[in-house]
Parts: sequence; structure tokens; C-alpha cells
Amino acid sequence: MTDDSPETRLYGEQTRLAINNFMVSGLPMPAHFIRSLGLIKRVCADVNGALGFLSQSQASAIARAAEQIWLGEHGEQFPVDVFQTGSGTSSNMNANEVIACLASQYSGENIHPNDQVNLGQSSNDVIPSCITVSATLLLSEQLIPSVKHLIRNIDARAEELGSVVKTGRTHLMDAMPLTMGQELSGWSAQLKNCLQRLEHSRSDYARLAIGGTAVGTGVNTPSDFGPRVCERISELTGLPFSTRDNYFEGLSSQDGAVELSGQLKTLAVALMKISNDLRWMSSGPLAGLGEINMPKLQAGSSIMPGKVNPVIAESTAMACAQVMGNDVTITIAGQSGNFQLNVMLPVIAYNLLQSLELLSNSCNQLADKAVAIFEVNQDKLDETLARNPILVTALNSVIGYEKAAEIARKAYAEKRPVLDVAAEMTDIGREELEQILDPTRLTKNI
Repeated sequence: MTDDSPETRLYGEQTRLAINNFMVSGLPMPAHFIRSLGLIKRVCADVNGALGFLSQSQASAIARAAEQIWLGEHGEQFPVDVFQTGSGTSSNMNANEVIACLASQYSGENIHPNDQVNLGQSSNDVIPSCITVSATLLLSEQLIPSVKHLIRNIDARAEELGSVVKTGRTHLMDAMPLTMGQELSGWSAQLKNCLQRLEHSRSDYARLAIGGTAVGTGVNTPSDFGPRVCERISELTGLPFSTRDNYFEGLSSQDGAVELSGQLKTLAVALMKISNDLRWMSSGPLAGLGEINMPKLQAGSSIMPGKVNPVIAESTAMACAQVMGNDVTITIAGQSGNFQLNVMLPVIAYNLLQSLELLSNSCNQLADKAVAIFEVNQDKLDETLARNPILVTALNSVIGYEKAAEIARKAYAEKRPVLDVAAEMTDIGREELEQILDPTRLTKNI
């Protein structure tokens, strides 16, 4: 529980009321959101000082206090529940009060949370801007590097395993052969497409609503306030933020967050596919496919000694399921823009930032604790490949589909290599059959 005693709290009456009003989940706003809120307040103080709306002592004290929030300090002073007022006003007031308290201590002046800290701002433009800044920073600093890290690991294993031939599977049933390198190249291409979509969404998303104030008209702030804030945030973060083309759209819609969440869901789909492939490939090891051996990271069972489970793939799949659920929440919240304001901003922030963190961490652990270190069971691959009747597909153009199907059925029924059955049921010489049915040759489409 939060220590709400007057001796320890930095926030004021508006935050205390919000704590009492919104006892819903016990979930505070995400740390990345609070930090970005501190960044925005710090920059607004800089701009207000430069414009002469705050004295230099006021601006410096507010900037100093807000920077501490940006750096992750005083996190315990932000206990307001995620499920609060839909504009996020309670979180904005929380930040204003904490910063005003600290700034008053630093300056020796009475810094007011609304008149000075919130000068030129409204919750209605600050909170959407905070969502964008925090999500863009997480995307740039964590998720995109994590996806690239996973791609590099997959590409390295694909090159290493480029000559390892295995049985392909469609509908989970035996199909024509391919190399393990080719199989992994499909994972890599899937993730590279996801990465490209994320980078495109980032460039379009990094536009802030700041400067629109209450309803998008920019009341109580000069027209250059928003652009100057964006310029300063860009300087401090190294990312190209700009203002929204239309403030009315910026306050009333969260289409950019919905789009980004959709790209995160697509990445989750790709990661779940890869995770499930790894689970199937490592299944067994005796009664399953047993194509690869996953490392033993922990005991697989509390009752069955020696059991090894694909725990990283399972963890990743669960994280992906959560991201898909978050996307549904963000989609519903995104359409809740009533007239001049979206009224589900806090829950959008919570779910979007959670999705970004889940995917970032999952990509890293999948790369380091699964893809990079699984071992190939070459004997099992060779055994399965030698008994794969579907290799007879290569004879279609020579003996026809029906005859090839007959050979395949006989090979399945008698559990014999298709090469032996084809030698008996056709006039083709064994040497020629060995060439036609060579699995390695069949992976090269020649």
C-alpha cells in the first residue's frame, strides 16, 4: 500500500481524492508513462521560461523537479489507479502536485501546480502526448533493438544449418524436404517484415498533441508553444517529434496508438508461430518429433524427474496472447473519442506500454535462451527423412500422380523407404531413382 501520510507524500489534495475515488485495480500507471510525463513537464517549464511566462527561478525549479521524475525517481508518489478519469486528468494533477512540491522546496517560492507547473497545458493535450512519447521511446530503445537481435540470431543459425535437410510439414503432416536453414529463413523474413512495419508506424506516430490544450483550439497558450516543446523533446531524446497536423484530431482520436498496437499484434502473431514451431520441433524427445533438443533451463516437472520442457517458447507464446488481448482493449478504447476528447487514454497507455515491454523482453529471451542454443538431433532428422514417402512427389513428372500415390501408400503401409518401393514398382533404375529422390537435391528446386 502507498504511504499516504502527510510527512512522506509529495502530492496534494487532488491526488489524494483520486486515490480514494479510483480503488479499482491496484495498478498504477506504468513507470515509462510517468517518466515521459516528467519529461514533458520539464520541457514545458523550459519553454515557458524562454517565453517569459515563468521567472527563471520558477522555470529552473520546475525543470529540476520534473527531471527527477523523468529519471525515474519518486515513483511511489504516483499511485493513481489506471482505471481513473478517462482523460488521465488525475495523473496529470498528480504530476503537477509532486513537481510543484519539489520545485517549491528547491526555489523557496510557492510554486502552484496549475498556475506554474501546468502553465500552457491541459490534461487533454499532455496525456495523449505522454502516451506517444513513452510508446515511441520504448519502441525505439527497446522493441526495435530486440527484434533486430532476434533476427540476427535466427540468421546466424540459418546460415549454420543451411545444409541440414529435414522433412517439411504441411497440415502437420509429412511433406517435401527443405533445409533447416530454409525453415529459419522464413522466420527471419516474417520478423523483418514486422520490423519494417514498426519503423513505418514509428515515423508516422511521433507527432504530439501538445499545444492543443483543452479542446484543440490552443486556448491559454501561444501558437508556437507546441512546436517549441516538440523541438526540445527531440533534442533531449534524439527522436524526431513534431506537433499534430490537426490538434482536434490529436485530442479526440488515438488512431496512431491503434495502428501501432495492430503492428504489435502482428509481431505477436509471428513470435507465437516461431515459438510453436520450436515447441513442435523439440517435442518428445522419444514420442514426438524430436528434431531439436532444447536446453534444460529448469526442472520440467514437480513429479516426473528428468523432464525438459520448452519453457522459453511457452513463456513467449503467453506474452503474445496477452499482447493480442491488449490490442482488443486498445481498439475498443480508440473508438471512445467523444467529440473533442478520447476518454479512455489511461487504459490505452497501460496496454500499449505493456505490449511493448512484453514483446521486447520476449524477443530477447527467445533469441538468447532458445534460438541461439538449441541442438539439432541429426540422427532423428535422417531417420525420418529416409522413411518419408512424400519424396515420391519428385516422380510425378515421370510416372504420373496416380502411380506416385500408389507407391506412397505402399511405402506408408509397409513402413519401408520410398526408394525401395519405387524400385520395385517402376522400371526406373535404382541409380536414377536415388538421384531423383535425393532429399538434398529436392531442397534446391532443380
